[in-house]
Amino acid sequence: MAESVWVLGASMTKFGRYPDKDLIDLASEAAMDALDDGGVGIHDMQVMASGNLAEAGAGVGQRIQKQIGQTGIPVFNVANACATGATAVRAVYLSIAAGEADMGLAVGSEQMGKQGLLGGARRARNDDKHVFERSGRYGAVIGTEGRLGTGLMPGVFAQAGMEYARNNDGVGFEQFAKVAEKNHAHSELNPLAQYQKPFSLEEVMNAEMISYPNTVLMCCPTGDGAAAAVLVSESKLKTLDPDQRRRAVKISASVLTSDPWTESDQVQPDVNTLTRNAADEAYAKAGVDPRDLDLVELHDCFATAELLHYDNLRLCEPGGAGEFIDRRGPWRDGEIPVNVSGGLISKGHPLGATGVANIYEVATHLRGEAGDRQIPDAKVGMTHVIGLGSACAIHILEKAAV
Repeated sequence: MAESVWVLGASMTKFGRYPDKDLIDLASEAAMDALDDGGVGIHDMQVMASGNLAEAGAGVGQRIQKQIGQTGIPVFNVANACATGATAVRAVYLSIAAGEADMGLAVGSEQMGKQGLLGGARRARNDDKHVFERSGRYGAVIGTEGRLGTGLMPGVFAQAGMEYARNNDGVGFEQFAKVAEKNHAHSELNPLAQYQKPFSLEEVMNAEMISYPNTVLMCCPTGDGAAAAVLVSESKLKTLDPDQRRRAVKISASVLTSDPWTESDQVQPDVNTLTRNAADEAYAKAGVDPRDLDLVELHDCFATAELLHYDNLRLCEPGGAGEFIDRRGPWRDGEIPVNVSGGLISKGHPLGATGVANIYEVATHLRGEAGDRQIPDAKVGMTHVIGLGSACAIHILEKAAV
């Protein structure tokens, strides 16, 4: 029988822009903080995985070790589009579940600045009009070129959102905008979010249009940041002290899928089937129902994406995503709080860090340590990321007794 795996420690840097720190500085800070949070050290780790997209193939994991301690353990360097960080968690999870390690460290990091990695074949130029002012700061929008096409990320998710709107009543521009209104409001309570500024529904809808129906305030910003998680086997956890056991969070399901082959001429990735398949597998493995979830951190790279995933993750009735947001079901005081961190739209989206940061957020709530944004009595949470290309990673975490 596979070994159960738990989150022992977790950490993330504040997302934003760090011109005075490099990628390894950010990643090392998150790694050391996660080790401290778990009450362990680098010499306790038996495996490490590093998720990074911009410098994939550059041995980021080994470079982090040079800064925090080289111990000779195996290091996996992974890149899986926006699912990169979650894939790093999955790699460590599998090593522990297989009995090859008792404890391991997963680190996700990215340094993007104003240079988007998802905008197309080239990075943004300094003279591109990709910036907007928010509270005295500037955030680059990923791929503004997508206004006229659907081959880039804004267009992919705009098209997916419009298709959902065509096929389901009660979904339109206003429902998509309500997603961004919610996430900007949630970010006010998250000191680690890149932006912590609320916007009214009217402000969201009247902002610059990027790729209809997504305005600039419905798109995630680029930025820098890192997150890390220490994972431990249940058998090892039982040997640790009571406080470490009390704060540990069980990974009840860890799922990573890719697009199945279909006999279709569809050019765009099928973000719906990808998520539905992964969600169904995760619910079955964890033995929970969507209604058991106390919070969800899902992949809202654009507001249209979040609305789609209410349906894909079974958080609402089939076709009912518009009605779900209208009745405030995914607000932090609603039926199933979604993206109480502010989500990618406001928390930020340093690509390699996102999947691990989601683990940090949910684990923090399950520990009862989320401060002003705490979801009361949270016991079960889900994290979800999509990496187009295509990959979907879902983790279900539970507060459980060892």
